[in-house]
Amino acid sequence: MGTPEFPDLGKHCTVDDCKQIDFLPFTCDRCHQIFCLEHRSYIKHHCPNADRKDVTVVICPLCAKGVRLIPDEDPNITWETHVNTECDPSNYEKATKKKKCPVSGCREILTFSNTLKCRDCTIDHCLKHRFGPDHKCPGPKKPEAAFPFIGLLNRSKKEDSKPSRAPTSSSKWATSFLNVASNVRASAEAGMTKLTSEFSQAWQTTRDGVGQSSGSSSGSRVRQVEECPQCHAKFSSVTSLVEHVEKVHEKSSNRAAVRKVTIDVCPKCSRGFRDPVSLVEHVERDHGGTSKA
Repeated sequence: MGTPEFPDLGKHCTVDDCKQIDFLPFTCDRCHQIFCLEHRSYIKHHCPNADRKDVTVVICPLCAKGVRLIPDEDPNITWETHVNTECDPSNYEKATKKKKCPVSGCREILTFSNTLKCRDCTIDHCLKHRFGPDHKCPGPKKPEAAFPFIGLLNRSKKEDSKPSRAPTSSSKWATSFLNVASNVRASAEAGMTKLTSEFSQAWQTTRDGVGQSSGSSSGSRVRQVEECPQCHAKFSSVTSLVEHVEKVHEKSSNRAAVRKVTIDVCPKCSRGFRDPVSLVEHVERDHGGTSKA
């Protein structure tokens, strides 16, 4: 058995009538014995533990559910346990009754491949009656009112139109609710009107450059005056000041940047010099080397 290189290669089959040497033997996962290729199945070697992972299921005639038979247990005991614990006879009709097309006279059984749900009535139909005219579709459902108390309000209006009688608690509640709703709406409209007027006033003030100052003694308006920092000209709005600076001072500053010359003045005789070195020589030569006045 085996080879000099692999002395443990191959084993005998466990079946007494076989005992064949198999170089690639099979080990049974139930009885954990070794078998050859011919006796590897449970039936061939009569495995005593073949039913350990058995999945035999019996359909219950009461609830149409599958009951798994437990190995090494009497099927009658398994059946009684199912009936006493989880058996539900009401499920039998749901499991056995097949869904059919609701159109009168149509016997088509609805499955996952031939079922279409109508978009309007949201009912499943077969392919033959999938269109609205074919199954007499009543049309889309009316959308519910967005306001949850609209029905109550309509009811209160009808009660108001009827002859006066002793008021009930529901009518009083509806009347109070209507009053609160009208007050909230009126306050909201007033707030929006006030906000709109304030916004338009602020926008107009920004455009015209006019600000409103409220004092403790008088609430008169004070007109703001904008002043140019270079030529001290006064303007009524910021826009006018910006246009003035762009037109006048930016162009003149560009020209002056080209021709700008620094002149140093002698503190004693007020004579001007372009070169600081010339100013120092002048002070040393004409004023005895001092620049004190």
